Amino acid sequence: MLPTFELAHTPVPALGMGTWYLGEGNAAKSQQELQALRYGLDHGITVIDTAEMYGEGAAETLVGQAIAPYDRHQLYLISKFYPWHATATQMKKALEASLARLGTDYLDLYLYHWRGNTPLAETLAGMAALKKAGLIKAYGVSNFDVADLKEAAGLPGGHDIAANEVLYNLKARGIDYDLRAYQKQHDQSLIGYSPFNSGSGNTIVLPQVLQDLAKAKHITTHQLMLAWTWRHQDVLAIPKASSIDHVQANLDAMATIFTPDELAVIDSVFPKPTQHVPLAMI
Repeated sequence: MLPTFELAHTPVPALGMGTWYLGEGNAAKSQQELQALRYGLDHGITVIDTAEMYGEGAAETLVGQAIAPYDRHQLYLISKFYPWHATATQMKKALEASLARLGTDYLDLYLYHWRGNTPLAETLAGMAALKKAGLIKAYGVSNFDVADLKEAAGLPGGHDIAANEVLYNLKARGIDYDLRAYQKQHDQSLIGYSPFNSGSGNTIVLPQVLQDLAKAKHITTHQLMLAWTWRHQDVLAIPKASSIDHVQANLDAMATIFTPDELAVIDSVFPKPTQHVPLAMI
């Protein structure tokens, strides 16, 4: 049984399934990915994160196929729109296309993928309108740093930003200096993508001391990295779910508990920043 996480004021399982690069391979690969998504759903991972950017809609199409047999109201679907779709008109068109690919009539959470040139006030107004129309239940942002969130807070609709999705892993700990605390203070859920840094094509290789720690805890190095992101129970990780084995390994990782001494060992290798670090993104 997965622990729970408060996502945009809704209790959800404390583990999601990411979909970056899903649906872009051959038919056999897509079938494997579809089975992995359904395995996750069958084992309580009801949060799926996707975006119109992923395969230019291919991931959303695959997710739509995967969720078709399930009760939509038991699922929590997140998608994201491009910065060049951040005007009210373009955003609505982008959302309608995403909903069509997903085979649903609403999203639980819609995110502004990263900042572009559209005035933030206009983007917030567009998201607020979509929420009022019932097309989305909540809205948020992605790859926003503290300064961005503070700017948004001073604009109409900014206080309704329910979540921020950012890069978070052992190598990308910038949010540990100030962003995590800021979001907690302002009741904005924190979603961490690429817990293995795999989105960069450069998965983190742990030094021997952490390989030994993983072995002593009877987990893999990937499970150590994933479990670490949940150590304070305030970040929803969304590792990619591309095979049943990987999904099960992610599920198993959530039972891992670190002692203070073990966390100190991890911090000695991948230290928490002591000053503000520009937000990393991939």
